Amino acid sequence: MNTLTLSSIRQILSGFSLKGLAIPALVLLITAMLVLPFPPWLLDVLFTFNIASSLLIIMIAIGTRKPLEFSSFPSVLLFATMMRLGLNVASTRVVLVNGHEGEEAAGKVVAAFGHIVIGGNYVVGFIIFGILMIINFIVVTKGAGRVSEVNARFTLDAMPGKQMSIDADLNAGVIDQETAKKRREELSQESDFFGSMDGASKFVSGDAVAGLMILIINLVGGLAIGIGQHDLSLSEAGRIYTLLTIGDGLVAQIPSLFLSLATAIIVTRVTTSESMTEQATTQLSNPSALFISASILAILGLVPGMPHFVFLLLASGCAGIGFMVMRRNTMPETSPAGMARAAAETGIEEPKELDWDDVDQVDLIGLEIGYGLIPLVNPEAGGQLMARVKGVRKKLSVELGFLIQPVRIRDALNIDPDTYHIVLKGVIRGKGEIRVGREMAINPGQVYGALEGVACKEPAFGLDAVWIDPSQRDHARTLGYTVVDASTAVATHLNKVLRDNASDLLSHDEVQQLLDKLAAKSPKLVEDLVPGKLSLGVVTRTLQNVLGESVSIRDMRTIVEALSEACGRTQDPDQLTSIIRPKLGRMIVQGLVDAQNGLSVITLDPGLEQLLHNVLQQSGPNQNMVLEPGLAERLFSALREGARAVEEQGHPAVLVVSPAIRPWLSKAVRFRVTDLTILSYSEIPEDQMVKVIHTVHAESKK
Repeated sequence: MNTLTLSSIRQILSGFSLKGLAIPALVLLITAMLVLPFPPWLLDVLFTFNIASSLLIIMIAIGTRKPLEFSSFPSVLLFATMMRLGLNVASTRVVLVNGHEGEEAAGKVVAAFGHIVIGGNYVVGFIIFGILMIINFIVVTKGAGRVSEVNARFTLDAMPGKQMSIDADLNAGVIDQETAKKRREELSQESDFFGSMDGASKFVSGDAVAGLMILIINLVGGLAIGIGQHDLSLSEAGRIYTLLTIGDGLVAQIPSLFLSLATAIIVTRVTTSESMTEQATTQLSNPSALFISASILAILGLVPGMPHFVFLLLASGCAGIGFMVMRRNTMPETSPAGMARAAAETGIEEPKELDWDDVDQVDLIGLEIGYGLIPLVNPEAGGQLMARVKGVRKKLSVELGFLIQPVRIRDALNIDPDTYHIVLKGVIRGKGEIRVGREMAINPGQVYGALEGVACKEPAFGLDAVWIDPSQRDHARTLGYTVVDASTAVATHLNKVLRDNASDLLSHDEVQQLLDKLAAKSPKLVEDLVPGKLSLGVVTRTLQNVLGESVSIRDMRTIVEALSEACGRTQDPDQLTSIIRPKLGRMIVQGLVDAQNGLSVITLDPGLEQLLHNVLQQSGPNQNMVLEPGLAERLFSALREGARAVEEQGHPAVLVVSPAIRPWLSKAVRFRVTDLTILSYSEIPEDQMVKVIHTVHAESKK
């Protein structure tokens, strides 16, 4: 039992450290100074420590490069103020109780400071002390308080804009999630700091008022006690208590002035990579200003009655410093000193050996813009492109079933100012021209008038359009035009390019994330498939095929179940894709049916379909199907005409063929017949109403 008790005590004591006891010890010391009488020698030690701590604080403030480097300053200021007030209370007690004993009743530090200020003349002593109080309270303290108040208000007002800027950089891929988190924390700390400084400045102003009141209490109370209780004469009591009062007040006011200066330095700092000393030295080293100052001082020194020696001496000093600065600025770059200065000013370092960090990988998705389009990505200038791109990513991620990677937006000086490039894996997959400050009026196919503006092509679908002034927006809409702003035009083009190339955006990492997400709900299903039955590469290639045919992979459970059933028959991604599609039939069809839930389709002429079957059988299962050039041209031309005819009737172009020829035909027409969806009979649900509205023939014309 004793052993357990001792070990418990050791464990408890091990949790404490000297650093953790420092603040509680300071609080106890302040409390003791407010309540207990202190001997004069201990007051000397504490007064000296108070002056040293205030000097340390102001030196740290001078060397700080940005306010957050001294984020503990408001709390430090609070404790330093309370310690000084506690010392004032302790010294007041000693002055009033033991002041009749002589000038050193409150310690040698108080007596020494009193003698320095008074200098044998008590009236002058009071005046000097009053001037110190005015400087501290009216000049430094009130100015620092006003700056703190303005900084706090402006910092809080600027927070939403700064947060939007961080989000914009994150969405553009300029920074990663960790950097964005760090910047948000710094922004929150900055807001808390300036808010705290607004309140902490009140500590300083209150301390100045308290010092004045303590001075009056010491003087009036000391005279009353000295004359009434200790039978001192008025002159003797005045001499002793005036010296003690001024000495005590001065010992308190000097650290108070240092802390007021430190507060002013912190709140007036402009955030740079330099300390205040480095910044002031760099900016004040202006040869022109030094020469002008030297000339004015020399002229004043030559005026009759002026102290010629002092003015001319200072004029010579300013001129000498100006020549030194000018010589340093014009020092030859080839000299050792000049090379050192140039390196220091430009931050040039010696060339280093290349390593793998110098080899940048291409961005998965990039948007390069000319410098004329930069306002579109600047939220402070009203740019909406960042928000539009984020919306495109979110919409596509939901529709396609996997997370679209961030789009990295960068300005490119090698392209025209009003041009943008959509880049996938380092390759330009789309480009367009945008006019900032204008809006695009798109002709959807039927309009009722012409518009004044610059004719152009809508970049996503190639429709006829006109760049118009925003004031024409309502008029253009009444004529039947679809009007979008510049950011929306770019975002629409980006959406189409990403959707058309969805298979290129899915990699092993995204597939693994999808499987991990599914495994959280159905662990056995994923466990049995990967990597036991199918490799991650085969699953990835199969999902890329599905996306390449404009089918979403949101229903990962159904896809994995279908792969688990089919993997025993084949490991070929193309065949697995054909097996998966019928399982996703309802998802595929739901976007193609009309308002009455009917599916209007195109079919092939039976003879043509049989011909394609025969050609496919002759080519073999592992060979590409090859059609006679004339037949292929007639087939594709007939499909284009059929798709156009169906779309003119208001229906989506859907071609239904047998499962055997669907994979080949889908690949063959993908880039020859746009907006044509090819289904197999097995992919249409049994309860789906189907209506054939067009049949494709490919006979040769005679």
